Amino acid sequence: MTRILIVEDEERIVSFLVKGLRAQGFATDVAITGSEGLALALSGSFDPVILDIGLPDRDGFSVLRELRSHDQELPVVILTARDDVADTVTGFEEGANDYVTKPFKFDELLARIRARLREGGRATDVTVLEVADLALDLHTRRAKVGEEWVDLTAREFALAEYFFRRPGQVLSREQILSNVWGYDFDPLSNVVDVYIGYLRKKLGPDTIASVRGMGFRLEKSPEST
Repeated sequence: MTRILIVEDEERIVSFLVKGLRAQGFATDVAITGSEGLALALSGSFDPVILDIGLPDRDGFSVLRELRSHDQELPVVILTARDDVADTVTGFEEGANDYVTKPFKFDELLARIRARLREGGRATDVTVLEVADLALDLHTRRAKVGEEWVDLTAREFALAEYFFRRPGQVLSREQILSNVWGYDFDPLSNVVDVYIGYLRKKLGPDTIASVRGMGFRLEKSPEST
């Protein structure tokens, strides 16, 4: 049975993860400090590690750095509230296999964990989604507009990825909230409109169309705008 180590000190998140992962057939262990998590990770008893950055005793990046000095293969998925581009880049540079921000959708986290398990901890190929003259690099989490690369925040990236995987499909606010913002979504929130505004500024004003009374659509080609 696959064993997952959760290094996280927030009780609500731990309970949510343990319940969800065990329902999917995984065994789980929990460490609430970085030092305890590192010791367990180095024991060789686990397959992937879910690692928070804001731990009470030490920064999760330092845990990851020390882990990688001993083990280059163990898959590590960072799960953190830090959505700054610099933190995302640091996570990958220190050796993370994936980077997920809170609040999160459990199904997305589960899919990422399974992908890391299939890769055996070695993410070698950069996956790029392309729509019209846009591209989204799933490894570096940056967007390409024409020939120019654009930095995205973690939440902007999550929203962009949701659209890029469904080009031309009309997506309702409720769908977007549930799948991008996860268990903390508020159906009355205007956060979707706010972040779509951010993406339009970075990707182009006509890339995401508003469909009256229905939602939003990532245009598949310049001719569809």
